[in-house]
Amino acid sequence: MLRTTAHRTAALAASVTSSLLLAGWAAAPALAHGAPTDPVSRVFACSPDGGAPSGSAACRGAVAANGAPFTAWDNLRVANVNGRDRQTIPDGKLCSGGLPAYKGLDLARSDWPSTRLTPGGTLTMRYVSTIPHTGTFKLFLTKPGYDPTQPLTWSDLPTEPFAQVKDPALTDGAYRIRATLPADRTGRQVLYTIWQNSSTPDTYYSCSDVVFPAAKSAGSAGSPSAPASVSAPADSDRERASASPSATPTPARKRTAQAGPSATASRSGAQAEAGAAADSTPVAAAGDSDAAPSAPTLAGGAAAVLVLTGGAALALRLRRR
Repeated sequence: MLRTTAHRTAALAASVTSSLLLAGWAAAPALAHGAPTDPVSRVFACSPDGGAPSGSAACRGAVAANGAPFTAWDNLRVANVNGRDRQTIPDGKLCSGGLPAYKGLDLARSDWPSTRLTPGGTLTMRYVSTIPHTGTFKLFLTKPGYDPTQPLTWSDLPTEPFAQVKDPALTDGAYRIRATLPADRTGRQVLYTIWQNSSTPDTYYSCSDVVFPAAKSAGSAGSPSAPASVSAPADSDRERASASPSATPTPARKRTAQAGPSATASRSGAQAEAGAAADSTPVAAAGDSDAAPSAPTLAGGAAAVLVLTGGAALALRLRRR
């Protein structure tokens, strides 16, 4: 009987211990690992820990499409990928890693919470991690011309990452990854991060929406290459100014330079006509041997001939007497 009692006591103790362990495991947070918080990733921004961005229209839509909140924002991982990312993760499901529990992150929309970056600038990514791991971070940036209203596919990303960092130090609960951004991106893009662990068989995926300034056009205001625009006064304005009595007289040389050849010619003709009106005495053109004599000249010559003829006739009459 003592053996039976002891056996029952041991069985009861084992049962209680198992129940306590199961309850403790269920109550404890899942052993997760990490995600970018700067530039903020979709999964963190839309999680209960995401703060104000979690209330955005994009995040509300993602949670609704997901069917559940993104509580485990640091556990978006896929096992046994071994570098075969493009073969394992389907097009259109890059942000969720193809995991149904994160499918809301794959929504194609242009209003996800985003971070402003500078083309060609220095990026310092803060990748929060709850458990340290060794591994390699690969950073990709969508190609120029990326359309955020279309599902993200592997063809939207370059074949090679613009930055790759192996085994960075975990400091104050985060990895800090520094890299130089490509200089040819504008507008809204996606920073796609792959963290392939070497201490576990897992690979982590994340999408961070970023925005670059729009490119300036060659002739836009403020552009160093754009020449200053200077508007010349209209011809009507110049004529009005010269005709105004209160206008300050302009020297002939300067006025000619401003008016241009055609205006100078017309002005010279006007001045010649004005001079002819003031002095009507005909003037023969110098060197113009073929020019016909004017009517007043002919009249004067005829009068002189008459005077001479009359004088000769009178002289003959006086001699005869």
